[in-house]
Amino acid sequence: MYTLRSKAFFRVCSLLLALGLFLSATALITTTPRARGAQGDKKLVVYTYDSLVSYGLAPALKQEWEERYDVELQFVATGDSRQMLSRLKREKRAGETEADVFIGVERNDAPLALGEDLFLPLDKAEIPELSSVPDRLFFDERLRLVPYEFGYITLVYNQEKIKTSEVPTTFEELTEPRYRKKLILEDPRTSSPGYSFLLWTIKHYGENYLDYWKRLLPNVLTIAGGWSEAYEIFLNGEAPMVVSFSTDTAYSVIAEGDANQKVLLLNNEGYSNIYGAGIVKSSEDKEWARKFLNLLLSPEIQAKIPTTEWMFPANRKAELPIEFYQYAVRPPNPVEVPLAKIAENEARWLREWSRAIK
Repeated sequence: MYTLRSKAFFRVCSLLLALGLFLSATALITTTPRARGAQGDKKLVVYTYDSLVSYGLAPALKQEWEERYDVELQFVATGDSRQMLSRLKREKRAGETEADVFIGVERNDAPLALGEDLFLPLDKAEIPELSSVPDRLFFDERLRLVPYEFGYITLVYNQEKIKTSEVPTTFEELTEPRYRKKLILEDPRTSSPGYSFLLWTIKHYGENYLDYWKRLLPNVLTIAGGWSEAYEIFLNGEAPMVVSFSTDTAYSVIAEGDANQKVLLLNNEGYSNIYGAGIVKSSEDKEWARKFLNLLLSPEIQAKIPTTEWMFPANRKAELPIEFYQYAVRPPNPVEVPLAKIAENEARWLREWSRAIK
């Protein structure tokens, strides 16, 4: 379900591709884990999503880690998080993975990630920085996955294309004929924001969610495969509203110097997204992996999340840029679907949705 979540990645990557420099920009990405070195060599292998390596936290993590410890840090990122999770599962079944840590399991995907005994249960005492993470962010009571960042899925609109006084404020208003072909969505089968939006509608309408979607579809310009594709269409001005993140205005101000991208809270809500990291159970370097998770959650690294991942840091002690405080939106009423309900119904919901939108 994951897409490339870094807006900086999406825009800068396009430019680098045009210049033929993408490989140098993504030098930290490795397509295949290298074999562990000769006896005495130390290396920690981290599986993650490609945007974290290219334009996210990876460079800062690598620098800080290798300054602190005489251990090489190697990132492996050949796709988005869900693709990497599938890869880890395949390797685990074959008994040949070298991954020590995984970064990037979204809360909604926890049932998929935790169903195959992939990750090591932890104790908070083993990761001291967890004491600075609010209880509400924990979504696995056994701490196989620990939260490192969070955000909210909302609608985002371009105020140059649609006036603030004219935007819908509820799910029902969004179905009105005046918004025909003015909304861009992502496919919940392939996109994390798209899946969150589907769950958001299920939270509101329960088993009547398909009726809502049938009323909504006339107002949908397109359902893109992922966030980056959807956002490109939005930036091109083809429709004034898109499903995206509540930090988009902050990104627009900090990275681009304007505030035309505005966050839109339907029913005064946003759908909660929490991203977790865990230690792979088969890792031979669990103590180093624990140290790595503690570094990931340190205030120094967490302070970089707002302007690399464009999310909120999990550690409450992390300092945020003043513009992030000013423009990143925390919905008054964050919502989520219980994980047990997701685990029980996900396959059916996606199957029914697929049939309904044909």
